[in-house]
Amino acid sequence: MTPIAERIPETFDFGGTWEEKSGSWWLVPEAAGPRDVARAMLAHGARFITITATELADGGGVRMDYHWDLDGTVLTFTFTIRDKTAESVYTAESIYDLSEAANWIEREIHEYFVVEFTGRECEPLFLRAGQTPGVNLREEDE
Repeated sequence: MTPIAERIPETFDFGGTWEEKSGSWWLVPEAAGPRDVARAMLAHGARFITITATELADGGGVRMDYHWDLDGTVLTFTFTIRDKTAESVYTAESIYDLSEAANWIEREIHEYFVVEFTGRECEPLFLRAGQTPGVNLREEDE
């Protein structure tokens, strides 16, 4: 049987070009969103690892890298969110209902990057009463 790394392009055809770097196979999907990718990965028996979020240098968006493990091969799918809603928040598709392992990281990303994940409500993890999502400096207890 051919190792999955050799079959990646034909197995996961989301558009875009696969690139192997830093111990992972990377793709910016042109024809799929996070939920499409999650469904395909789960159908192939992949395990969700995490999402890495990064604020873009120009302050105009958030990059989110979804990391999956498939038969010992790490696959990373990159999505960039640039548009904000009228409430000045970013929106992204939640995969929590497809993979419960996404629960904690989606909640962290919500709190730190003001990303609302559609299809779910994110209960607070670190925010104190009265704090709003976004980077909050820890207040000293008085």
